[in-house]
Amino acid sequence: MDVLQQLVNGLSLGALYALIAVGYTVVYGIVQLINFAHGEIFMIGGFGALAVWLLFPAGNVSIWMLPLMLFGGVVAAVGVALLTERFAYRPLRNAPRLAPLITAIGVSIFLQELIRLFYGDIPGFPDSKRAIPFPQIEYVTGPAFNMGGLTIQRAALFTLVALAICAGLLYVFVNKTRLGRAMQATSQDPDTARLMGINVDKIIMVAFALGAALAAVAGLAHGLRYTNVDFRMGFLAGLKAFTAAVLGGIGNINGAVLGGLVLGVVEGMATFIPGQFGGSAWKDVWAFALLILVLVFRPQGLLGARVVDRA
Repeated sequence: MDVLQQLVNGLSLGALYALIAVGYTVVYGIVQLINFAHGEIFMIGGFGALAVWLLFPAGNVSIWMLPLMLFGGVVAAVGVALLTERFAYRPLRNAPRLAPLITAIGVSIFLQELIRLFYGDIPGFPDSKRAIPFPQIEYVTGPAFNMGGLTIQRAALFTLVALAICAGLLYVFVNKTRLGRAMQATSQDPDTARLMGINVDKIIMVAFALGAALAAVAGLAHGLRYTNVDFRMGFLAGLKAFTAAVLGGIGNINGAVLGGLVLGVVEGMATFIPGQFGGSAWKDVWAFALLILVLVFRPQGLLGARVVDRA
């Protein structure tokens, strides 16, 4: 039963990684950019949700706050993502690939410090240099419930449900809508897509907005799960999400979901490894060891990387 409990806990953690990893994948599939600042977009989504809650009287934990907080987080994350795309990445679109990669690292550090300093200067706002308590919402958080001998946290269930809904909506959007088909065309050959009348700049902005929206959902889920947010929380979460995207197959949306779930399960099961190399303290070691093994023996990922031959 302990193994099954850790499996459930690992799946809920993996759902959090998967939400962020899908955002990585959407952007990479369009512009072939590994956006290392995506973890900070996730962090900003969490802070945006927190800011909405602070606008209301203290102690308001009604379920009706959840959509408002989600809306605030999405607006903050999408706004910042579009600004970084326009002013940091677009000027480097035709530059060697190393240039936007280094820029992404710079944007990541810039956003971390911006949040730390900006929120630290707001009167009455909690000290942003340390973890800030995140509000708990009725029905979504609170006492865990038992199901068949398993203890299931409400916030963990929210994360799993959010992943299922977001992945389903994204699938429908990409495969069933005109804008989604334009995204597929742009990912295959942006020059030909432009000749066919597709506004490539608009499609790239849509990709960044979609990735940021998914990251904002993950930011809200993180706050509800861990009861706090921190300006540094995006760094390691972003690396884990990138690991999940590579595990599943970079550029493959289904692979990003699978990779996130697998990564979460591996971390959860690390507690059962005997000897000094087991326990929760070693979970990050085993997570990145799995990445190395996959890159060595199956570099295309579990479901295969999405590779496009561009003329």
